[in-house]
Amino acid sequence: MLVLSLPSFPSFPPSLTFNPMAEVIPIGSDHAGFQLKERLVEELRALGYEPLDLGTHSSDSTDYPDYAHRVASKVEHHDASRGVLLCGTGLGMSYTANRHPGVRAALAWSPEIAKLAREHGDSNILILPARFVSEEEGVEILKTWLDAGFAGGRHSRRVEKIEQEPR
Repeated sequence: MLVLSLPSFPSFPPSLTFNPMAEVIPIGSDHAGFQLKERLVEELRALGYEPLDLGTHSSDSTDYPDYAHRVASKVEHHDASRGVLLCGTGLGMSYTANRHPGVRAALAWSPEIAKLAREHGDSNILILPARFVSEEEGVEILKTWLDAGFAGGRHSRRVEKIEQEPR
């Protein structure tokens, strides 16, 4: 009789958790959004998501398009279904991310705007103006956006028209 033994695998410390079913959410910011990004990365983990931090990793001056392209590319190429970007006003991130096909990046400064961005526009990237919202407001906006769903219906027709070539 042949007896095979399976290799033993090391156990992981309790503090190291891996949820293979967790939705990956790429997140990025420039220097102005760095502090709030760090807080939102923690919040995403606490909510059961797997944040993919694409930078910046300090408050040293950086160029927002570098991070907007990284996150928007993940959504454009279906490596992630949603993402989050932050900069001082949110405008630079919005200009850049929305150049990517299939990306609907929405600048939200309140939970109500975030909810409508998902319900009416099926936004797939949330952009936060880090210099104009507190950490608490940023967390609430993020939670609202994550929980909201696309309403469909008449909004579907409008969303489909976004990707059409202008006449």
